[in-house]
Amino acid sequence: MSKNEILFFENFLDLNQTSAKKLFENIYYPWEVLPKIKSFILRIGPTLIKDEYDEIKENVWISKAAKVADSAHIDGPTIIGNGTEVRHCAFIRGGVIVGENCVIGNSTEVKNSILFNAVQIPHFNYVGDSILGYKAHMGAGSITSNVKSDRSIITVKIGAKKVETGLKKFGAILGDNTEIGCNAVLNPGSVLGRNVSVYPTTMVRGFTEENTIIKNTGEKIKKI
Repeated sequence: MSKNEILFFENFLDLNQTSAKKLFENIYYPWEVLPKIKSFILRIGPTLIKDEYDEIKENVWISKAAKVADSAHIDGPTIIGNGTEVRHCAFIRGGVIVGENCVIGNSTEVKNSILFNAVQIPHFNYVGDSILGYKAHMGAGSITSNVKSDRSIITVKIGAKKVETGLKKFGAILGDNTEIGCNAVLNPGSVLGRNVSVYPTTMVRGFTEENTIIKNTGEKIKKI
């Protein structure tokens, strides 16, 4: 089956803004890396420079220049980069690569995901089986829903077309500089291009091209 060029991962993500760059070798669609995250962390974690990273417990590597609240809970395998702040009661469930200068905030939960550099998920967010590009930001209470109610295979909708992912768990791909408004819900298989802005309380599904505003009526308009 021919590939859909509009969903090529380089259309969404600057790989120079993540330590997971090698994970994207030999893949086409960005969600193809999701089943590979844990094994990748287990492979590169032991190679991290010991003067820069502490293995605080088994398979959890945290930069010495990161700030982690005592009340945060972190399971492995996980890597947290330089300058990142993990705040009060954050819950990192493993299979997570967090880039540099990120914020994982109060009561935010993350599992099996990649956060590129400078991502902010600062207030009551859920991010599961997702990739958040450089400088992506999720407003308070916004979440990625990563499982369909009938537990069926997730597809990415592009208008009337559907692209099979082969995954039962897949939240969202947020392109670089994407902004998600407060209390928005990203349905399974949401793929947002670079510089997309989502209004608060909006329900999002399927593919949205770059430089688009998604209103809470569902209307999409191009940025000028």
